[in-house]
Amino acid sequence: QPSLSRPVVEELASLGFLERRENVVLVGSPGVGKTHMAVAIGVEAVRARKLTYFVDCQRLVGDLKRAAEKGALERRMRFYAHLSLLIVDEVGYLDVDKEGADLLFQLVSRRYERRSTIVTTNVGIGAWAKVFGDPVVASAIADRLCHHCTVLKITGRSYRTKDLAPDRDAGSGA
Repeated sequence: QPSLSRPVVEELASLGFLERRENVVLVGSPGVGKTHMAVAIGVEAVRARKLTYFVDCQRLVGDLKRAAEKGALERRMRFYAHLSLLIVDEVGYLDVDKEGADLLFQLVSRRYERRSTIVTTNVGIGAWAKVFGDPVVASAIADRLCHHCTVLKITGRSYRTKDLAPDRDAGSGA
């Protein structure tokens, strides 16, 4: 991804951020490589024998809600809190309801300064209030995620539409 600094990417691949218990937020439009970058870092973490888990935001929220309904939330939170690296993909693609936002806040709070989290998002952090439906919860989540964090803004054209003619990629979904 040409918009990223090679030294920053190499530093992330070295996994030093895990030892420092820092986070990574990858921000950019769909198709620019956010998930690819997160998965690549995750693979390096697995190779380094770090307990790593990849989940999209909606599945994570659903899992936490189901655990709460079954009276198993504490157990599920412990599972996610224990991981060396939690990768949460696609924050912002779909809105999260109040219950989901509260559960995510609890999880982020448990991991804060203890474990590392990577988040991929197509929405700038300043616009998370709309995603989470509550500016206070969104601010608290962002505050903890971004306190010790590398934020990478990835720009460029989607690799999925790179072969479209210029007059077709902005049109009616062709």
